[in-house]
Amino acid sequence: MKKDIHPKYVETKVTCSCGNTFTVMSNKEELHIEVCDKCHPFFSGSKELGASKAGRVEKFNRKYGLTNEK
Repeated sequence: MKKDIHPKYVETKVTCSCGNTFTVMSNKEELHIEVCDKCHPFFSGSKELGASKAGRVEKFNRKYGLTNEK
């Protein structure tokens, strides 16, 4: 590698909009992000994926008249 052409690689403090902070290595001193693994609905478990799937099956059955109700 050539000398003096690469940016400095430093420990970076990352701050999320939810207040979570952690450190990573980057070429910037500080980063501000909107979503992290603590507040993202998929990773935090606050969003249920199974409920929406069941709703779609019921909607399909109603649309094509495949329900047992008469």
